[in-house]
Amino acid sequence: MSNEAADASRLAWAATSPGVDTAPIQSALLDYLQATRSNEWSGVAAANGEDPATVHALANLENTVRAQAARTVIGTPASTELLASLDALTSDRRDRLAAASHQLPVFYVVVLVLAGVALIVNASALTLRSGRRSALLTGSLASVIGLSLALLFALGTPWRGAITVSGQPIDAVTQGLNTGYFTP
Repeated sequence: MSNEAADASRLAWAATSPGVDTAPIQSALLDYLQATRSNEWSGVAAANGEDPATVHALANLENTVRAQAARTVIGTPASTELLASLDALTSDRRDRLAAASHQLPVFYVVVLVLAGVALIVNASALTLRSGRRSALLTGSLASVIGLSLALLFALGTPWRGAITVSGQPIDAVTQGLNTGYFTP
């Protein structure tokens, strides 16, 4: 996600090139970043990429940047930088959507749960009449397996679980656009 923020920053700076009308590009970029964080960053929407507000903001950004890049007054280097940074931003968005759409395979989860249960059952059978220390061992083994599975679920769904992907890099670019950090 930091690549998407870096590319947004690159586009914001490319918009400050001589001859480029900075304000429309940075305004469209700000709208896109805010729509992304509001509507497309967590939950099921993170994997779809079909949020109407975000799709509209992205289309507006692409049209604005391409219109500026087509102007002959800005020259080839500035035009190329605008288009390259826009293309990098949209490519990283596609990568984010693809990463968000991945879920843990059901078969994998079932195998891990069954292996954990089998391990606990076997440990219990071996230590059934061995005393308190063996019961403590079995109980701690069950706890470790349960916590490991919980961690697997939390880390396996970074846009839907308790542990989520930070949007701080995008927020930093948004703040920079709002405060005038990206000015010519």
